[in-house]
Parts: sequence; structure tokens; C-alpha cells
Amino acid sequence: MIAAMVLIAGCGFEPLHGQQQSGVNATSAMRQISVPPIPERLGQLLRIELTNRLTPSGPPRAPAYVLSVSVSESKRNLAVRKDATATRANLVISAKFELTDAKTEESLLSGRIRSINSYDILDSDFATLSAESDARRRAALDLATEIKSRLGIFLSQPRNT
Repeated sequence: MIAAMVLIAGCGFEPLHGQQQSGVNATSAMRQISVPPIPERLGQLLRIELTNRLTPSGPPRAPAYVLSVSVSESKRNLAVRKDATATRANLVISAKFELTDAKTEESLLSGRIRSINSYDILDSDFATLSAESDARRRAALDLATEIKSRLGIFLSQPRNT
């Protein structure tokens, strides 16, 4: 146990959300991110998840950063019956994000991510819509988690100011 801790300490490992040796705290930096509205229902779900993760105590009064996000979705049928009706589908949600400095509007970080969630296509339209809606909600959770991770890694790195 002690040997493992010594090895981890020697490899440069630092906690992402705690105070680091460099003096950078990713959690407090993330609390300074403003997320503008994202169009469509999927965008609303993603924005809610992002704000819950980044600024849980409410939006910053004077944000240091702005996180712009755009999303797109597509569906792919997977399983097909003999009568050519689909029984399963993948919902592919892609997101493009960009973190900018609120004062200078300089782009600091950008990226693309995607989430693929499957759902059953059932005989009942309501059940299918409910399953698709749940897949969309799961995708928003996945995307928000991945964006937060990338932001945390970026913001924990010391930068020249």
C-alpha cells in the first residue's frame, strides 16, 4: 500500500479537483464558466447537466469563461425484422464545444465529442418515444461528464497570463 502511494506521488499525479502544487484549482475555475443557452430540447438537457456540474451553486456573477456548445443528433437502425421494420436503434449525439475567455473572447479550448445510446423500437409508439427520450437524456449526461472532464484537465494546467 505504501509502495503504491510512493509510486503515484513520484509519477507527478495530482488530484484534479483539489489544490495542486502549481496553485491551480480546477473546481474553482470551473465555477467561473458561463454556459449560454443551447438550441433545441437536447441542448436544454445538455445545458442543465453542464450547469449542474460546473456551477452547482448558481451562475457566476462575473464569469471568467464562456462555454459555447452546439449539438447534433442522428439515428441508426440496428436490428431489422424480416418485414424490414427496425427493432433497435442507436441515437448518436455529437457535440462541439469551445471555451473562450470572457474578457478577451480568445478561444482557449475546443473539441468534439459524441455519445452513442441504444434503445428498443417497440410496437407502442409511446414506449418507443419514451425509450428514445431516455437515450437522449443519457447522452446529455455522457456529454456533460466528458466536457467537464476535459475542462477540468485544461483548467488544472498552469497557463501564462
